[in-house]
Amino acid sequence: MSAFIISTGIVALAEIGDKTQLLAFILAAKFKKPVPIILGILIATLANHGFAGAIGAWLTSLADSETMGLILGVSFIAMAIWTLIPDKFDEADAKLAHFGIFCTTLVAFFIAEMGDKTQVATVALAAKYQALLPVVAGTTFGMMLANVPAVLLGKKIANRIPVRLVHGIAASIFAVLGVATLLATMKPELFSFLAFN
Repeated sequence: MSAFIISTGIVALAEIGDKTQLLAFILAAKFKKPVPIILGILIATLANHGFAGAIGAWLTSLADSETMGLILGVSFIAMAIWTLIPDKFDEADAKLAHFGIFCTTLVAFFIAEMGDKTQVATVALAAKYQALLPVVAGTTFGMMLANVPAVLLGKKIANRIPVRLVHGIAASIFAVLGVATLLATMKPELFSFLAFN
């Protein structure tokens, strides 16, 4: 259950002001049909995060638990720093209108999410928790928590969200996960309840 909750929270917070949320705002303003946009976001996220989660689960088979713990600890700290860097959005990501609303959203979101911080977070969380389904369900739910209101309410909420504060909270969570993972790896006898296993 903690894998689902942490995955949901981290991705929902990290997604605020992210380029894919900006894409959701643009698609909603352009097409004014929320249902196919929301369905496109859902399917694209499930495909993208399912792939990322599978990579994370596979990576755990490549290294022993101590090495993996060190890699994950450093990765979470790097994610904390990355979360504090504002995203830039390329309008070209939203210019696929000849495919129809659902397909435009599906393709645009899948492409925009490639290499994005929420995809990288999904890889790291799947490796950390070794719980593919709860992590992918959590990261997908987090994406929907951040993007469905963006599609439904658009610019009415865009200027009311304290993006820097939200990113600060997400970065803090990543940093705590990173430090806790490193401590559990280096001093397992003291932090056995946090240990990577």
